[in-house]
Amino acid sequence: MKKFAFFLTALFVGLAASAQETYRFAERDTCSLYLDIYRPAAGAPVEFQGKKKPTVMFVFGGGFVSGHRSDKFIIPWFNLLTEDGYNVVAIDYRLGMKGYEMGKGFSGIIKASDRFLLAQQVGVEDVFSAVSFLAQNPDLGIDVNNLVISGSSAGAIISMAAEYDIVNGNASGLPADFNFKGVMSFAGAIISTSGAPKYKKAPCPTLMLHGTADKAVAYKSLGLFGRGIWGSSYIAGKFAKNGWEHCIYRFKDRSHDVAAYMYWLWSIEKEFLEQNVIMGSGRTVDAVVDDPALPTWGNVSLDDIY
Repeated sequence: MKKFAFFLTALFVGLAASAQETYRFAERDTCSLYLDIYRPAAGAPVEFQGKKKPTVMFVFGGGFVSGHRSDKFIIPWFNLLTEDGYNVVAIDYRLGMKGYEMGKGFSGIIKASDRFLLAQQVGVEDVFSAVSFLAQNPDLGIDVNNLVISGSSAGAIISMAAEYDIVNGNASGLPADFNFKGVMSFAGAIISTSGAPKYKKAPCPTLMLHGTADKAVAYKSLGLFGRGIWGSSYIAGKFAKNGWEHCIYRFKDRSHDVAAYMYWLWSIEKEFLEQNVIMGSGRTVDAVVDDPALPTWGNVSLDDIY
């Protein structure tokens, strides 16, 4: 994981970040939580076919043990968004697995399932606090009724779980009748200790991007006795069975690298944002992608992270 993060940082060193504003949105017992706002570039189109573009909220990855809202390798992707007229809000959240000693292999994962669930729940709570802060401060110019949540790896897990809690009526501290306009998940999943995820109603449009050989966040599912993680392939199957709007891109034989593909997959994200989120097309995609031009940094596993 450290080599992976170092490579990405080195790759993008010297690239300028968009102008940003930083605000403290929550105070916890252990830390203060901040968010950065990146505004659309001067002259960028803030509407698509007469409709206002959403704000993209980003939740960073790092296995719930590391990462930062302004990691250098993420900034070029933020620039793509702002140059296309999107606001970006990058948020902190508490790292629920930091300092936790997890056993090796499958047995270690199962034994740590309660801690993983707690890390997911803490992250979701912090996402909801960030949304609430933006709603309570309209002078910041972020319309929470037009908000897409996105995340990488652990951040993608938090993003998927946040939407899951909303549609299941388990969210608190949010504006009345709030829901995201969309979810963009890069190697995401949902952690549960009470069996496979069950949605009470249709989620918002969801984009899922995942490597079929991911050893860090399960592409399908991994668990025992109702404890485990349910990945993009499983969730997409649930969506398809119920006729819920979603787009899944399955990257053939790719590993957890997909968690860092935000910059490289901009054309896919742009189409999802414009067609599914802004225009409400109801478009559904289930595609297998085999693209040797995409970068690779080796197959990171849970044992590597923890």
